[in-house]
Amino acid sequence: MEKSTDKMSVRESWQVFKFIFKFLLPFQRYFIWAFVFSVITTALASLMPFVLSVFMDSYLTPMKATDQIIFYFAGLYLLLAIINSIAFFFKWNYLQNGSIFVNQYIRKKVYGKIHQLGMRYFDQKPTGWLITRITNDTDLFDFWQTLFNALTSVLSIVIAFVALFVIDHKIALVMLLILPLLILAVIIYQKVSTKVYQAMLAKRSELNTKLNEYISGMRIIQQFRQESRLGNEFEKTNDEYYGYRKKVIQINGILLSPLVNFLMAISIVVVLLMYSNRSLHAVVEAGLIYAFISNVQIYFNPISGLMDSLSNFSNGLVASSRIKTIMEEQEFSPKQGSESSVNKAPLIEQGKIEFRNVSFSYDGEHQVLKSISFIVNPGETLAFVGHTGSGKSSIINVFMHFYEFTEGQVLIDDQDIRTFTKEELRHKIGLVLQDSFMFVASVTDNIKMMNSQITDEAAKEAARFVQADHFIKDLENGYETKVIEGGAAFSAGERQLINFARTIVRNPKILLLDEATANIDTETEALIQDGLTNMRQNRTTMAIAHRLSTIKDADQILVLNKGEIIERGNHDELLELNGYYADMYRIQTLQKEL
Repeated sequence: MEKSTDKMSVRESWQVFKFIFKFLLPFQRYFIWAFVFSVITTALASLMPFVLSVFMDSYLTPMKATDQIIFYFAGLYLLLAIINSIAFFFKWNYLQNGSIFVNQYIRKKVYGKIHQLGMRYFDQKPTGWLITRITNDTDLFDFWQTLFNALTSVLSIVIAFVALFVIDHKIALVMLLILPLLILAVIIYQKVSTKVYQAMLAKRSELNTKLNEYISGMRIIQQFRQESRLGNEFEKTNDEYYGYRKKVIQINGILLSPLVNFLMAISIVVVLLMYSNRSLHAVVEAGLIYAFISNVQIYFNPISGLMDSLSNFSNGLVASSRIKTIMEEQEFSPKQGSESSVNKAPLIEQGKIEFRNVSFSYDGEHQVLKSISFIVNPGETLAFVGHTGSGKSSIINVFMHFYEFTEGQVLIDDQDIRTFTKEELRHKIGLVLQDSFMFVASVTDNIKMMNSQITDEAAKEAARFVQADHFIKDLENGYETKVIEGGAAFSAGERQLINFARTIVRNPKILLLDEATANIDTETEALIQDGLTNMRQNRTTMAIAHRLSTIKDADQILVLNKGEIIERGNHDELLELNGYYADMYRIQTLQKEL
């Protein structure tokens, strides 16, 4: 569960800070150079009032200023201003670039981590939540700026106070009395703003989740005319987010810059009163007062900037905590062969498959597979049949190693599946799902999956092999036709044919068909039956069948019910058994005749 800063202890906050700070280290040179130039700008900002002070008190007030002196001080002040501007440019450039590079680095690491997590993790996390984590929470640009500004603010305060002490140590000591008030203001602001910020961030995450859900389900929303209801829900969440955002603005408007500026005004009044009192007994130089007040402003300005950045720090700390939670997530995708021992890891050569007493649960409590055992010899076809929820797709999920099974053993070529590398499994196992996803790219790129090692001719050959060429060549631009999002311009059957080509172009040793023909019309199904027969040649195949007529020639058929194998054999043997399978076959045959 995510924690807000008001629920994190000091120790937890420090742990989060140390975790996120490690991402900055590869780019520390940018921040070091930014700090160097920041020292230069801060020193020059405190020095420039002294130049004017000397000019005013030594030459202007006693009327000793000549043209030469005026040009000298003007030139000196201009030179310092130019150097200050150049230093500020480099400070800003290094700081901005460093912050951007760190953000990119964090987003890359989080995105890579997401790909290492098991499918169970994605079952438990909404898509909108994950999008918010990867996009919003990794955008720590303001957080890095705040950390840097905090460091430079301390530097500026120290330099400004030294300048005040050099000018007039007695009045400078009075400025220290303001410091406890500033610290108190920081504590009050942090206490008041934190809860509001967390509520605002929670609503933003909820808003993103709703937005993703509504856009993804737009067809259903329009079909059932849910636009008004969901629009009201979205508007309610949006209004709540706006309300929290408004509270944040109000809190910032009261407790940030206005409060600091008010304290600075009080300090200036105190300075003027003390110098006015001193002027009753001695001459007080105007330039000295100007230099002192200028450095008072330099003393308070970084404090004001730091106060303004407190909200960014609070926000960034919470976002960092969420990133830390993802990066330390222990539910990785099921353990594979070591990447460093690829040469030693076994290879899939024959394609023999064996399940030995495999049990599996999605939630760790309810078993969806119970002691499943079977053997598929190289080149054979095994089919799974059964009603919805019987465990057919779960067997495919376990075999693809999308999930870790709890009991038993899965073997390929008599080797435990855990000893194979992920690359070997994905390369040698071809999976065709019931619903095919298409990317916004050309038809050829969708078949190749943007793999530059696969030639365009190989993609076309794969399409011809699975009978997809019949409709692709009739498209306006043929294989270079651009696919719109999700492949909406194609029928379900056409998308599935492209999916077949996408699988076969990789020449897998093992073929998995998860109700691959369920969404294909009868005419299209007739076209691809020959293609499926060719695909299964010299390949070990496991197929989930909705239409029993498509798996009549399978070497072995397993009938599943509530996660258990209740019947096994080939088509003829199961009909002779006159059990569950025979009843299903008779019902489908009767429906077809009707």
